[in-house]
Amino acid sequence: MKTGFLYKSAAAAGLAAMCGGLAGGAFAAGFALNEQSGSGVGVAFAGGAASGEDASTVFYNPAAMTRISGTQMVVGLHGIVPDLKFNNQGSSTTGGPLTGGNGGDPGKGVVVPNFYLVTDITPNIKYGFGVSAPFGLRTQYAGDWAGRYQALKSVIKTIDLNPSLAYKVNKLVSLGAGFNAQYINAELSNAIDFGFPAAPQSADGAADISGNSWGYGYNLGVLFQFPTGTRVGLAYRSKIHQTLVGNASYTNVPAALAGNPSFTSGGAKLAVTLPDSMSLSAVQEIGDKWELLSDVTFTRWSSFNELRVRFDNGAPDAVTVENWRNTLRGSIGLAYRYNDFLKLRGGVGFDQSPVRGAFRTARIPDNHRKILAVGANYKISKTSSVDFAYQHLFVSDTPINNNQLAAGNGQLIGTYNSQVNILSLQYNHNF
Repeated sequence: MKTGFLYKSAAAAGLAAMCGGLAGGAFAAGFALNEQSGSGVGVAFAGGAASGEDASTVFYNPAAMTRISGTQMVVGLHGIVPDLKFNNQGSSTTGGPLTGGNGGDPGKGVVVPNFYLVTDITPNIKYGFGVSAPFGLRTQYAGDWAGRYQALKSVIKTIDLNPSLAYKVNKLVSLGAGFNAQYINAELSNAIDFGFPAAPQSADGAADISGNSWGYGYNLGVLFQFPTGTRVGLAYRSKIHQTLVGNASYTNVPAALAGNPSFTSGGAKLAVTLPDSMSLSAVQEIGDKWELLSDVTFTRWSSFNELRVRFDNGAPDAVTVENWRNTLRGSIGLAYRYNDFLKLRGGVGFDQSPVRGAFRTARIPDNHRKILAVGANYKISKTSSVDFAYQHLFVSDTPINNNQLAAGNGQLIGTYNSQVNILSLQYNHNF
């Protein structure tokens, strides 16, 4: 049945967006979850590959581990609270408007943890280990909203295990490398208009797709430390191929369609490539009190051209064109050492979105965002300190005109208004 095949295509687009990460909740541009360090959040991620201020550099640039004395452990928690609203502006289906509301606030708050440890092997060789969540999503629209045939629930969780080594070549140069073992778990749900095309919106069903996978990659870095108080870091994180294996399940399927492979529960697979990225960062010490930090990060989103879902029950592959573009994120920050116990931070940044307007979906209504951040580090003892940070993301108003009329999923027309608040707490302990 044509309706079933075209629904599969819409479902593939949704799962693709979910695997794309946080943008559905307007947390971060494209796939990346930036909140990997409490100290980094406080300066809008400026200086990330050059700072080496604490063990979170395992993620940003392993070469900078050579700046850490002895053994250090870092534990961080980041509360991400989005405010995401959709304004319907004439969404329709065959024969009339799409019924239902605006979906409530689909951007659900999440807590993102990370853990890092750095220790000595020799005076010039450091070992590090990181546990982080580089991608993640939790969005859920109201069940009766106008865009229910395109998106309802989207959840993605990742865990990245990152053992690393750093070698201090001399006083000027340090090199670093890490291995990444990354687990991904994802779930997607949509309503299905089983009344289409004879009586649209008269008989809703539902579909749920879930799966998980392990993928592997690496990260590399180099750090230059000049006697003028200047540090420059260059870091690279490789792409990671993931093939999610799981199940597609369907509910409220009419008896007449019970034997149709397009609505028969069974196994499903989705291959997705998470993009590689390159960061260039600098830190300039200004006297004994001030530091000026900067960063430019390039992400190769252009590798995300197509999503293909394969079904074990004989249904044809579902292919969705994404056609994303490469992006830059830039930021500048300042740090001020008020006294021996307190260090203050602030930063601003701009994060481009990889999503082209013509391909925007309800699962990933992403757009450019401006970043404003403040933070502080407070020493509570000779061996321990705490980082606090707050960040606000100003997201540009995001129009959407997603036409899936032929598939029975309607044409979703409107504008998203969104903003995000981020609170970070990080504990640092030196052994």
